[in-house]
Amino acid sequence: MSLPTRIDPLRVTAYTATCAVGPGRGALLSALRDERGGLRPNDFSHVPLATWIGRVEGLEQQPLPPSLASWECRNNRLAWFGLQGDGFLDAVSAARARHDPRRVALVLGTSTSSIGESEDAYRRLDPDGRFPAHSRNPRVHTPHSLAMFVHEALDLRGPCVTVSTACSSSAKAFAQAERMLRLGLADAAVVGGVDTLCGSVLFGFNSLQLVSSRPCRPFDRDRDGISLGEAAGFALLERGAGRLQLLGYGESSDAHHMSSPHPAGLGAERALDDALARAGLTAADVDYVNLHGTATPKNDEVEAALVGRRFGERTQASSTKGATGHTLGAAGIVEAVVCLLALEHGVVPGTLNCADPDPACSSRLQRHPVERRIRTALSNSFGFGGSNCVLAFGRGAETAEAGR
Repeated sequence: MSLPTRIDPLRVTAYTATCAVGPGRGALLSALRDERGGLRPNDFSHVPLATWIGRVEGLEQQPLPPSLASWECRNNRLAWFGLQGDGFLDAVSAARARHDPRRVALVLGTSTSSIGESEDAYRRLDPDGRFPAHSRNPRVHTPHSLAMFVHEALDLRGPCVTVSTACSSSAKAFAQAERMLRLGLADAAVVGGVDTLCGSVLFGFNSLQLVSSRPCRPFDRDRDGISLGEAAGFALLERGAGRLQLLGYGESSDAHHMSSPHPAGLGAERALDDALARAGLTAADVDYVNLHGTATPKNDEVEAALVGRRFGERTQASSTKGATGHTLGAAGIVEAVVCLLALEHGVVPGTLNCADPDPACSSRLQRHPVERRIRTALSNSFGFGGSNCVLAFGRGAETAEAGR
């Protein structure tokens, strides 16, 4: 199969993430450097479930402002909380002024959107079997609620898109935004994703026997499943050179199985090849790979084999889900932010909770954080149904010169 041609890089003008280790990218960077995780025993579900979760602290005390109160639900609340980090609201405001609100696109990934609000409504049905009066709000009982809410909150007028491809959702948001900018449909794009904990997620994954009763242990010999988490993350993309850049992306859909990866990693490898081609890179050029690394036996086995056969000894790789939990539709943006932090601050994160690495995993696995100059980084996101996405990020000339 032919490979795509190289694309022009996009500037990452601003970025932020809020997850279980705290609000904003500073909290995430500190946690990665200090090997500090945000997982805790499950205290979320209405029915007991013995697992560990990555819950955002204090979200219950962060209501939406009165002007946005009609969008109230946990997912939109986390989105608003996340948007306030790292000066992101100001960055989007400046982009609106530069480009016109009609020329700023919004592309957000989510897996469950505001389904937690629908769950709560079903738990409180009135005697006639209808949602209680306060829950009869169509704005929050739709998969598009997140994007519509953020579109209004940011006062944007451009294209507004929801991507829902399981765990690759907010990674694929970058790909869709790049095409919009390249085709002239927009001059800037806010990308990202938000997912929050809810019963459908916790018990749905538990029914598939994918949830661990302990903190997840990516690539550990004794790994036995995921720890679910919640997060919100956003990035602002614009044309032109910058100190941090989106270099390329690759997408594939191998459709091997509804919940298991292709045993030879064929779909993941095709996404990798396409990302490298669009970025104008070879595998030898890559300094760091943020692995999907969910801590399920099969996913980690397949991904480790892919990394082992494609990358040399100088490429380091790790999974950060032991710190954040698996944030589903927000995993792509959170781990893109990890790559951007690695590029900006020269740190390769470790693989938290991996005490006894599986011998089948390659020697490229980084168990503990190290300081190292990073010029190129990849982020792997592999979702249910074989929906795969690999993002390539790099340091622009401005950053490279400043670091000499």
